[in-house]
Amino acid sequence: MKAVGKVILKFLGWILLIPIYIYKYAISPLTPASCRHVPTCSEYAVQAIKIHGPFKGFMLTVRRLSKCHPWGTDGYDPVPPKEPGAKKF
Repeated sequence: MKAVGKVILKFLGWILLIPIYIYKYAISPLTPASCRHVPTCSEYAVQAIKIHGPFKGFMLTVRRLSKCHPWGTDGYDPVPPKEPGAKKF
């Protein structure tokens, strides 16, 4: 049963990653660089989903994207590390 859950979470992760990769490699090169953060928001999203899984990674990405406005934050903003007691999927 656990193996099925892992497969479903991996599948959901890839469903979220595909549009990010399309944006990152097809759309982003056509626009001027304007990201205020390091790593860029698309790279942050990829890292968050890979480290934390599709649900928490998506929420971290939404939180990060909400900071992208003229009065938002800027600079180095890495993905938070996974807690030591968290489940490993």
